Amino acid sequence: MPILTVKNITCGYGGEDIIKNVSFTLERGEILSLAGENGCGKTTLLRAVCGLIPVRSGGAYIDGKLISQIPLKERACRIALLSQTGAGGDYSEYTVLDTVLMGRYARQRSGIFSEASPEDRAAAEKYIAETGLQGLEDRFITELSGGQLQRVFLARAFAQEPDIIFLDEPANHLDLKRQTDLAEHLRKWVSKGKSVVGVFHDLGFAATVSDRIMLIKDGKNVLCGKTSEVIRSAELNDIFGTDVRTYMKKIAEIWQ
Repeated sequence: MPILTVKNITCGYGGEDIIKNVSFTLERGEILSLAGENGCGKTTLLRAVCGLIPVRSGGAYIDGKLISQIPLKERACRIALLSQTGAGGDYSEYTVLDTVLMGRYARQRSGIFSEASPEDRAAAEKYIAETGLQGLEDRFITELSGGQLQRVFLARAFAQEPDIIFLDEPANHLDLKRQTDLAEHLRKWVSKGKSVVGVFHDLGFAATVSDRIMLIKDGKNVLCGKTSEVIRSAELNDIFGTDVRTYMKKIAEIWQ
């Protein structure tokens, strides 16, 4: 049984449907990428699946439970979302360690401002180290570069230790080494039986890291399949309006 089942979701803003009757599944230990032109609805779909915006019809289920009806604290133990804006609020007074520890809130018995348990601190320090942020634990996040900040929020998502992580452009602001590290982090994550749904601006990165890719056009699921099949499909060229495979080959030739 898939860990995530999305059935016929239709949703949008201000009475306009952005996502139109989209369905897909996600298996345990799998990375699924959503690809398509800017404005096709990828971010809206992620937000709807996570229960952050209402749907007009359909729904998203984790192990058979409708996500939007799961209590927030319980939901945070099952799913985490790293959005394009990352913080989603004012974090100016918090350090790197403080921010990553916020990912442990759902695992704590008391409130977010309670003293972190040794287990919580160990988890936060583990993911700080894994995302290459050692030595920055006491730095205020307003003092960080864009790439460092992105890694802080990635570490926070890992610290939640959810079953599924939803990533919206997580490679933004990351240099080449950190993008490579991100791919390694995600593969390590799913090797534990966890799952990932990601929106990646770089189609080459998506093809490298993903088990499957879903192509979206005008808010509709055009094609969803194994990465090796999707990157050779005619639908890929139609969605991006160019011969993607030829373009990628030309880039690769530069390094030969």
